[in-house]
Amino acid sequence: MFRRLALLVTAMVAAFAAATAPTAVAAGPPAPAASSPGAGAAAASYRTTVTNSDSAGDPLVRFDTQGAAVDAHDGEISVFGGVYYLYGTSYDCGYRWQQAGTPFCGFKVYSSTDLVHWDDRGYLFDGTSSTWQTRCNGSTYGCFRPHVVYDAATARYVLWINVYDNSVGYRVFTATQPTGPFAEAAVPTLAVNNSAPVGGVNNGDHSVFVDDDGTAYLAYTDWRSGGDIVVERLSADYLTGTGAYVRLHQSATEAPALFRRGSTYYLTYSDPNCGYCGGTGTSYRTASSPLGTWSAGTKVTTNSCGGQPAFVSAIPTTSGTAYLYASDLWNNGAANEALANYFWAPLSFGSDGSIQPISCVPNFSLDLASGSAGAQRPAPDQDQSAGADGFRSWCDIGRNIARVQTFVAGRTGTLTSASYTTFQSGYPDAGLEIDLYTADSSFRPTGGALFHTVVPSYSIGWSPHPVTVYPNITVTAGTRYGIVVKSANAVGCYGMVHNDAFAYPSSGEGYSSDSGATFTPEAGRSTAFSTTVATRSALPAAALPAGWTTCAGEHGVCTATAPGMIAYGAPGGYVYQSVAAGPVPCTTASFGGDPDYNTLKSCGLAPLGGPSGYTRCADEGSACTVPGTHQVAYGQNGAFSVRQVTGGSVECSNDVFGDPLYSVVKSCYVSP
Repeated sequence: MFRRLALLVTAMVAAFAAATAPTAVAAGPPAPAASSPGAGAAAASYRTTVTNSDSAGDPLVRFDTQGAAVDAHDGEISVFGGVYYLYGTSYDCGYRWQQAGTPFCGFKVYSSTDLVHWDDRGYLFDGTSSTWQTRCNGSTYGCFRPHVVYDAATARYVLWINVYDNSVGYRVFTATQPTGPFAEAAVPTLAVNNSAPVGGVNNGDHSVFVDDDGTAYLAYTDWRSGGDIVVERLSADYLTGTGAYVRLHQSATEAPALFRRGSTYYLTYSDPNCGYCGGTGTSYRTASSPLGTWSAGTKVTTNSCGGQPAFVSAIPTTSGTAYLYASDLWNNGAANEALANYFWAPLSFGSDGSIQPISCVPNFSLDLASGSAGAQRPAPDQDQSAGADGFRSWCDIGRNIARVQTFVAGRTGTLTSASYTTFQSGYPDAGLEIDLYTADSSFRPTGGALFHTVVPSYSIGWSPHPVTVYPNITVTAGTRYGIVVKSANAVGCYGMVHNDAFAYPSSGEGYSSDSGATFTPEAGRSTAFSTTVATRSALPAAALPAGWTTCAGEHGVCTATAPGMIAYGAPGGYVYQSVAAGPVPCTTASFGGDPDYNTLKSCGLAPLGGPSGYTRCADEGSACTVPGTHQVAYGQNGAFSVRQVTGGSVECSNDVFGDPLYSVVKSCYVSP
């Protein structure tokens, strides 16, 4: 199971070893305090623009702030304290609906301040356990539709998910943070299908709605009545039903979304139902109360902009409330939906309160009542990158097909990492080969390989992620290099994400149909990649740094007592990840990469404060005076950027060092 759950190798976050410290990339800001939903995260108003598709109408990949495709489907966007949280089902580990032997990937959450830049906040709970694999893997009907609301009376976040391993069809969880970890509560009781056969297709898609007076309702699909929709009032703690309910008396529908606008309640739904279908209709009904009499249905789109309706989220704006409609753009009915995309747009209403026909807009703008500009989070030593805008996915690498992405080094130094964004499909039976070459002006590789490695297929996910290798070779500023990707597989393929409206400066992308013997430039196309170049010596990664302590074995749980760094690996190699305080599963899935294939690994916890043996010289925002030549480490709790300083002072700031640990006050430390 561990190998099947292994996800791809992401950007190496640090290589802090022996007497020096690494550069690190953080995993996102810590969750807000539990006393108020999203406490302390609210910001001033902000105008944001969200993009759905390119000029040709093709959906574009939404990336998180570290360059991986957002992998959260059939969920919703919730707003807590001015921060936007996207919840959804993950498919990256290779889950295939109703295909025995494929694993359940879990439920993910992302956060954003602008609805564009999404921080990956991890999984809502550990879905790798035998309990959850038994409940949700491909041998079952699956687990879907995570919906989270905040109960102000209990100061808890409540999660409902749809399952098919019990009678009622749902399980409920609580947490003190919107990002979890969520702990399971008692199985809920509902008015409909509560005593249906265990494991049957009883109740399905749902949504949870909290009214202005704090009363919560569950809208859910009754499959035993042929796809009717039920609305039931929940208990005061939102953990179970009350038995008070109404039916809409319809059939062949699913995916209900309940919301309120003014004094009118709306319920949108998929009409008809069609799991993983691209292009079902969206209809809606209205009522004067959730348990009142609902109107006849009205269809507002026949194809949901190429997908299936997922949710409607109330987004506060400077002029009132926008009701953000979302459609899951499923991947042609595939059993694995890691490549599924999204359509989002605010609903429009007529003067009579009717929802207007949905326009499939390529982009839209909102004046958020609370928000701020987000940004991608590159590694501090990043040298080149194709960015994160305008990319689509395509899978053809393998057999005779190879691709090359070229770049010109911006500075001389050690090429510490090269990342190529890819994914797998169809179970490729050979690994992905990644080579580094010099390249000519026609973007063709020249000479022999400067670096070669093979990344095993089990370490590459089904959703696009940066797969990172660590060449540690010398590169020269102004010289063109090429990243060549190919495979000896006979089945399956590896993918790329490409932008056909952006030619990377002084470089480009090439295609080969003869396993890389020759390449033809593809004009105007770039594929997603990035490189890091260090102007200091490459740091070893084969041992934990001094002062670090083992906190868990592989498959165990390491608990961080403060925001900082955790290492995952074995003497053959480690990867590092900065985390918020709390439990972290010690698994390849959690760390996004396998640093030492076929070896039992463990997790190590960084010491609090500075690197072992280093002396604190200044806090963030102040100057650190350095006598002679020393390494200066900037960061905290194992997450550091390092610069060599000779005779003088250096400002302890993100501008100088990059930000190795987001949302944490840092300091400068001087080496012995």
